[in-house]
Amino acid sequence: MTRALGRLRSVRGMNGASVETNDLAEPYLLGWLASVGLDVEYVRGEGNTLYYRDSEGREIPVVDYAGGYGSLMLGHNHPEINAHAKSLLDGGIPVHAQFSRHPYANEVAQALNAILRRELGDDAEEYSAIFANTGAEAVEAAVKHAELDRRMRMDEAYAAASAQVSAAQAAGAGVGAAVVEALGLPAGAGIEVVADEITRRNDAVRQRTPLFLSLEGGFHGKLVGSVQLTHNEGYRAPFAALAAQARFVPRDRPEVLKEVVEAERAELLGLAVEDGTAVLVRHAAPVFCAFVLEPIQGEGGIRVIGREFAEEIQRVCAAVDCPVIVDEVQSGMGRSGSFFASSRVGLRGDYYALAKSLGGGIAKASVMLVRRSRYRREFELVHSSTFAKDAFSCHIALKVLELMEADGGRVYRLAAERGQALKDVFETLRTDFPDVVEDVRGEGLMLGLEFRDQTQSASQALRENAGTFGYLVAGYLLREHRVRTFPTASAVHTLRFEPSVYLTDEEIAQLETGLRDVCAILRAQDGERLLLPA
Repeated sequence: MTRALGRLRSVRGMNGASVETNDLAEPYLLGWLASVGLDVEYVRGEGNTLYYRDSEGREIPVVDYAGGYGSLMLGHNHPEINAHAKSLLDGGIPVHAQFSRHPYANEVAQALNAILRRELGDDAEEYSAIFANTGAEAVEAAVKHAELDRRMRMDEAYAAASAQVSAAQAAGAGVGAAVVEALGLPAGAGIEVVADEITRRNDAVRQRTPLFLSLEGGFHGKLVGSVQLTHNEGYRAPFAALAAQARFVPRDRPEVLKEVVEAERAELLGLAVEDGTAVLVRHAAPVFCAFVLEPIQGEGGIRVIGREFAEEIQRVCAAVDCPVIVDEVQSGMGRSGSFFASSRVGLRGDYYALAKSLGGGIAKASVMLVRRSRYRREFELVHSSTFAKDAFSCHIALKVLELMEADGGRVYRLAAERGQALKDVFETLRTDFPDVVEDVRGEGLMLGLEFRDQTQSASQALRENAGTFGYLVAGYLLREHRVRTFPTASAVHTLRFEPSVYLTDEEIAQLETGLRDVCAILRAQDGERLLLPA
């Protein structure tokens, strides 16, 4: 049933004539979408609704629960955001004015800092901002900055240790047996031999590649650096040789974090002179670049990090001076019921990555925030992005933040209330279909509904499509119930639901009808009904 790649189709040419053309834009993906009935061309979007045209040209409405993978907190084509965008464009606002003053970017940074102080407490440190275009870029910017900071701290520690060794040499210090034994040198080794061995060891530590920590199930993008922090091996393994590797910590075993840290610790050696004799001095070496995590995992199955684990991460990372990068690309911007989902569990990041809904559904905008006490001004000279920090996207971001903060944060209250209404429906489904629904997870309007594994189903159709089960269900919901959703990328039995805060009771009822239909099909093991009709 898969559409042939490069299939010829008729389109209207620039002169109005009908011409034949091949599908060249990601043709394999298009063919695969066609095989499950998801190759729909949407022609209009409004609120929670997308529209496509049927064979007779009529607009068909679809309730959009995918929500741009979390990018549409305020819905499709929000009227105030669109009006603001039009006024900016009509006014000739410059997009390309790089290497000049950008006061509007500073306003975005100030607004985000005010929100951070409100959610973390008035004692929250200020955060500097680096702008980008996408979530993956914001994560990469955080990782690059963290590595620059680590490298500079490593160089500082190395220089301090080297200075100690040189001072001991210059003093002509003797060497005690304990030092010789600790370094594994022959008995009677003198200060020059000891200094050479310490330098060799320190050089090896200094040249170690940075170590990243991340969570199993995490997703942080598919760029060269961010993909190595993404747990799904299918995305990561083909590019493993291109970037530093990560150690992945299980979500349900916080004690493993301590084990990983202890196993990977390193030290730089120096010498102190006491009564004319050199003794070893051990300096902790900054080998950990960062711990990167999502407070609510999106592609990993909508899994929420608990307060206890968040506290453990904070403690362990502080002990080894490993910065925490909080990826709020999908969970942030109010989706959880708070602007920062991490604030709900008391997690304070050294870095934050924000994107998606920051652009109001029309601008490509993201930002990386870094704690001022960690900020390296040198980063501004070695990192840049052509479209980052432009006036258009920054002004759109300011309008988005204005709308979210209006009426005492009404958007956040709506996210919590509408999310709970949706979650109640899912919990009822789990009660009514315990043999079909495995779990309900999430916060606010970032929810996941997990179905039971179908790899051992009595239905051949379900068994054969178990690896793409969620997409099979998504195609059926779109076709039969005009509901649009998708599974999470690394947990295909979990459907994601990330609509806007303007979700109505009628739209929730439409989804419930569709999900009850799916649950009945799965209970009956009638997998053929989910397949696209021949």
